[in-house]
Amino acid sequence: MGVRRSFTFLLRPTRKQAAALAACLEDHRVLYNAALEHRRTAYRRAGVTVRYGDQSGELKHIRADDPGGQGRWSFSSQQATLRRLDKAFAAFFTRVREGRTPGFPRFKGRGWFDTVTWPKDGDGCRWDCQPEHPSATYVRLQGIGHVRVHQHRAVKGRVKTISVKREGTRWYVILSCDDVPAGPLPQAGAAVGVDMGVASLVTTSDGDSLDNPRHLASSAGRLAVAQRALARKKRGSRRRRKAVARVAALHAKVRRQRLDYAHKAALTLVRDYDVIVHEDLRIANMTRSASGTIERPGRNVAAKSGLNRSILDAGWGVFLRVLAHKAESAGRELIAVNPAGTSRTCSRCGHCAKDNRRTQAEFACTACGHTAHAT
Repeated sequence: MGVRRSFTFLLRPTRKQAAALAACLEDHRVLYNAALEHRRTAYRRAGVTVRYGDQSGELKHIRADDPGGQGRWSFSSQQATLRRLDKAFAAFFTRVREGRTPGFPRFKGRGWFDTVTWPKDGDGCRWDCQPEHPSATYVRLQGIGHVRVHQHRAVKGRVKTISVKREGTRWYVILSCDDVPAGPLPQAGAAVGVDMGVASLVTTSDGDSLDNPRHLASSAGRLAVAQRALARKKRGSRRRRKAVARVAALHAKVRRQRLDYAHKAALTLVRDYDVIVHEDLRIANMTRSASGTIERPGRNVAAKSGLNRSILDAGWGVFLRVLAHKAESAGRELIAVNPAGTSRTCSRCGHCAKDNRRTQAEFACTACGHTAHAT
């Protein structure tokens, strides 16, 4: 049975194509904001709820009135942008019903809208559309042309959707593919439990550990220099835009390094074990600020802030997401367990007590005397 996977490749646009890609992204951002304003105004003035079907029906008139702007892009990609807004509203109402912080959909400023999606290969876009050039791969995008792709690995399955994303000065194409072969690995005959940490990214029940590279910490010096330079620049100036781009490039590099290491670490585990058990961590709750309020200020705010930074730098969420995908493809079983009490429970006798974990780094069972490293 095939699975659904995405493949990300770097684009190599010409200068003219890069300008066209930027214009496409900007027009889709304008469309998103206009659709959001339409919904807000209709409800505020007349109590009318505007839905996706209404705005999709008006799209053809918008395109006809602006042939050199909105009319030059794919109709399907613009519908995908309207669906994106519709999903934002659906998520907003879900949070309201569940009593969570609502988070009303916001207008997208420059730099906060970086992706355009074509929902079907062949409708306004075409993947690998120039087979007469076997040594090169291209993607055709309506209004932009044939853009060269740096394809570093084979695409498997059936291409379903195509997205273009901007990260700083780089452009990427993302292919979402169905029916990708799973490719199960041979049975390893072993099971393991893993513990996430900041001293080591992963510590297994066998006593092995995978290092935490601390990519953000290693780039902290360069980031501090770039951010201080940014703070000195005048808002709206050309130099400030360049300084913003430098800071964004450094953060993007850290993100790519973290993802690359997560893939390598996850692959190590799925090759060696048939069953992998991990804690079902609520990372958003764990990294919540301890500052509190003016009336009830938090305690140990600086220490909690440092711990939050270390957890986010370790990239637990990225690692667990990648591990889930690799386990599914390799035919491994991944089990998430309730983390309550797991750090205080003895793996030898099962005794659970607060005194078992006297320090952050050491575990000593008060019942059977079993000791272990607790990172």
